[in-house]
Amino acid sequence: MYFCISMAPTLKRGKDRRSGLILTIPLCTEQTSMEELSATLDYLLSIPSEKCKARGFTVIVDGRKSQWNIVKTVVLMLQNVIPAEVSLVCVVKPDEFWDKKVTHFCFWKEKDRLGFEVILVSANKLTRYIEPCQLTDEFGGSLVYDHLDWLNKRLVFEKFTKESTSLLDELTVINENEKGSQADKDRSSESNIMPSFDPETVLQTGHELLSELQQRRFNGSEGGGGGTAWSPMDDELLAQPQVMKLLDSLREQYTKYQEVCRQRSKRSQLEEIQTKVMQVVNWLEGPGTEQLRTQWGIGDSIRASQALQQKHEEIESQHSEWFAVYVELNQQIAALLSAGDEEDLMELKGLQQQLSDVCYRQASQLEFRQNVLQSAHEFHMTAQDLSQQLDGLLGMLCADVAPADGAAIQQTLKHLEEKLKSVEGALQSLREKGQVLLDQMSTQTSFSYGKDVSIENKDNIDHIHNVMEDMQLRKQRCEDMVDVRRLKMLQMVQLFKCEEDALQAVEWLGELLDALLKTHIRLGDDSQETKVLLEKHKKFVDVAQSTYDYGRQLLQATVVLCQSLRCTTRSSGDTLPRLNRLWKQFTVTSDERQHRLEMASAFHTAAEKILRESPELAELMVDVEAYEEVETVGKGLLDRLTVPVIFPDGSEQFFGSPGDMAPSAESIRERMKLVEEKRFLQEEAEQRLDEEALETGPRES
Repeated sequence: MYFCISMAPTLKRGKDRRSGLILTIPLCTEQTSMEELSATLDYLLSIPSEKCKARGFTVIVDGRKSQWNIVKTVVLMLQNVIPAEVSLVCVVKPDEFWDKKVTHFCFWKEKDRLGFEVILVSANKLTRYIEPCQLTDEFGGSLVYDHLDWLNKRLVFEKFTKESTSLLDELTVINENEKGSQADKDRSSESNIMPSFDPETVLQTGHELLSELQQRRFNGSEGGGGGTAWSPMDDELLAQPQVMKLLDSLREQYTKYQEVCRQRSKRSQLEEIQTKVMQVVNWLEGPGTEQLRTQWGIGDSIRASQALQQKHEEIESQHSEWFAVYVELNQQIAALLSAGDEEDLMELKGLQQQLSDVCYRQASQLEFRQNVLQSAHEFHMTAQDLSQQLDGLLGMLCADVAPADGAAIQQTLKHLEEKLKSVEGALQSLREKGQVLLDQMSTQTSFSYGKDVSIENKDNIDHIHNVMEDMQLRKQRCEDMVDVRRLKMLQMVQLFKCEEDALQAVEWLGELLDALLKTHIRLGDDSQETKVLLEKHKKFVDVAQSTYDYGRQLLQATVVLCQSLRCTTRSSGDTLPRLNRLWKQFTVTSDERQHRLEMASAFHTAAEKILRESPELAELMVDVEAYEEVETVGKGLLDRLTVPVIFPDGSEQFFGSPGDMAPSAESIRERMKLVEEKRFLQEEAEQRLDEEALETGPRES
């Protein structure tokens, strides 16, 4: 209650000589509101018990700072407000004002009508009527009293009383309504169960107030004059028992209310869980399942499979939100199961089982779909890689082959084989990944929630088979082309080998010609040696003939290979003319060598026939023709040794050097000289014979 503190009456702890309570009314010079003063007095008089009121009041009207008219009005008002409870009114007058006689006369005149005695007294003489220990210091007493403190505590008490009383009524109504609701099994009744005040706050306020009252009572029992502030709300004013009673009642009703709240909270939580469970189940079995039902394709390329994976990730993201709700609900249900009532266990377990079945089934669907898409992506990746390898291999096979040599051809063949082996490995990997995907397609029907997915799966399966068959056909075509290219490469290897060997044959034939001209210069010192040289020459010519024939065969083979490879012959431009030219030169040279050896053989044979005959035997005469033959052949041979070999192209080449031919020429000359000496001796012998015949003839005649 709000009232003016400057003139508000106070109900103090002090007592008068009759053990009555002391009521102090301080007045001031300001305008006094009698309505406020009357209301304040009514409020203060409502505080003490009837027993205390029966002992009467001593009212101290402090008029030292007020006017006489105001004091008179206040005293007269006491007659109307508390005439029966007032025993004595002590008006504390100022020391320098008011006419004593007038004032005394007025109060004395009204004494019988007022019903209580009014005394005008100075502040220092107030102790004549009231003990000093029952007066505060402003009246010369020793009683310690803090009106603001009392006022604050009184407001706290009354606030607590008001709030606790209202709260008790509300809690009682709530608890009674809850009993009726349970009796009717009406679990859907959810009237407002929130009280107007917070029970915890009200209880805390009450406990603090009770503790303060008990502490003040203890301090008062130790001696009130010791300077400690004293509150008038003691056990005589029923404050402490009232607070204790309210607290006990409030605790009892609050305990029941807490149980009501717990039960309602549990029911509300259960209903909330039921609602959320049905939301999760309805979404997963409705929109969630429908989303998966529309996603059965595997795409026909990497880009298509990636688009499907991205769409699936969006679906998974939506499902993840509901799975998070599932996890939270599962934890809440587990908590309720651990502390739930028997009547709720079956319902909670049923909700938990239903939620788990739907979530696990949907999670399995998502995982299966993710595995299918992952397998499809790997299948398309492998197919694309294989297609690129086949394109690269086909590009190599379609490109023109122009290797520089056999080593380059061998390297190209090796590269082709490696490419083909890589293609075979990629095709095998494609078959394996395709089979995995086909196996998954075959098990997809069990996850269709009753939906017939044979049409969708048939398209997917046909696509997988078509891709594998197409890759197999492309690989087979490439293998056939590789076989053709391999054969062509081998033919080119043979071509290069033939050309290389033909060049080698040309070199060998050139070396044989060079050797024939430079080293085959001896003609032999006798017929036997010449015959040996003739035999060696024939063998040498046979070797050259074989070399020439081998070169011709190789060049003919190159012509055939070039025709097979459809390329311009490479041997007709240089190698074959060189081979033919060398062979003609070798033929001319070998013929010349053959003629020289044959002439040398004839020369040595004729010379040896002449020289075998003993020159001492005259009867063994040699024909002149023999000597002439030796001389003719010898000169012809000597002349031939000085003549060069003339090749078909007009070029000339000597056998060896002049110094190399000198021994052979000298040997021939020596033989010719011996034959000439033999002829001379034979001619001398014939001359002697002729002379002897002439001498004998005349003698006989």
